Amino acid sequence: MSINRFTLGLLVCLTGAGLHAQQLNTLSAQEKKEGWKLLFNGRDLSGWHKYNGKGTPSSWKVEQGVLHLDVPKTAGATPRDAGDIATDAVFSGDFEFKAEFKIEKYTNSGFFFFVEESPKNEKIYSTALEVQVGDDALYQKEVEHPHSSGDLFGIADVRIQEPQPLGSWNKVDVSLKKNKLTVTINGYVVQEHDVTSADWKKRVAAKSQKGISFANGKFVGRIGLQDWNTSVWFRNIKVKNG
Repeated sequence: MSINRFTLGLLVCLTGAGLHAQQLNTLSAQEKKEGWKLLFNGRDLSGWHKYNGKGTPSSWKVEQGVLHLDVPKTAGATPRDAGDIATDAVFSGDFEFKAEFKIEKYTNSGFFFFVEESPKNEKIYSTALEVQVGDDALYQKEVEHPHSSGDLFGIADVRIQEPQPLGSWNKVDVSLKKNKLTVTINGYVVQEHDVTSADWKKRVAAKSQKGISFANGKFVGRIGLQDWNTSVWFRNIKVKNG
C-alpha cells in the first residue's frame, strides 16, 4: 500500500509532536550530569504546596504536561480556590534556574526566589525576590513599578524587553553565582546585579525589605509561582545548586 505525500507529512508531524511531548519536563543526560533537578514532573504538583498552607489550590491545573493557572475571565466576580504555590524543597547559596512560561493579554504573574514561609509573612511577595512575568505591551513604563517580564519587581527594571508574541512560549533563566545575580529572557541578558554592591543594597532598602533574609545577604528559601488572578502557563521548571 502506498502512502501519499499528505499522509506521510501528517505522520512526520505527529511523530515530531509526540517526541516533543516526551521531552517536556524531563532532564537530558547532560542536565543530569550537571546536577539539574526537575521541579515540575508534568503529571501533578508533587513537590509543591500552597504558600503558608497545605495541599495545592485547584486553580493550578496540569494539562498535557503544562502547569496552568486557570483563571476564569470573570475571576473578579467568581470565587475560586486560589493561592501562590511554593516548592517543598528549600534552596540555599548559588543556583541556576530555568523555566518556560506562556502568557495572554493582561497576564501578571512571577517567579519567587528565597521564599521564607512563616505566619509573619502573610504574603509571598513580602518575603521573596520576584522575577516578573507579564504582558509587556500592557504594563509599560508610565507606572513607577512596571510589570515587564524579567523585572525584579520593585527593585530593578529590565534593560531591554524581549518577549515572544502573546500565546508563545518564553524562556527565563535566573542565576546567582559568586554574588552576581543574572536574569535572561529568551536568550537576552536583561538584568545583572552585584548583590554585594551599594547600588543593590540601596535598591533593596528602597523596597522596604531590610528584614528579609535575601536583603541581608542570606540567599536561602523556597521557589514560588504567583497567582495574581490572571492566567499563566509554565513548563520545564528546573534548578541546579552551585
